[in-house]
Amino acid sequence: MPNRRYHEVQSRTTVPLFPPHLDDYVADNNPVRAIDAYVAMLDLQALGFCYADARSGSGQPPFDPAILLKLYMYGSQS
Repeated sequence: MPNRRYHEVQSRTTVPLFPPHLDDYVADNNPVRAIDAYVAMLDLQALGFCYADARSGSGQPPFDPAILLKLYMYGSQS
């Protein structure tokens, strides 16, 4: 797979202006942790996820498909 540039997201371990780490705001038993681990072990390309073409020079770079899948899964569990 070619090296693609995606929209940068802040790591959960990054120290923000307001302490503590962002990761500390999420409980250990929160479903988002299971979703994160599950999507991390998937081979998204083998599952047919398409990666955006190179930027045309306008707008923002695309988001990583793994992040979008995590958001979809977390939002659809309600």
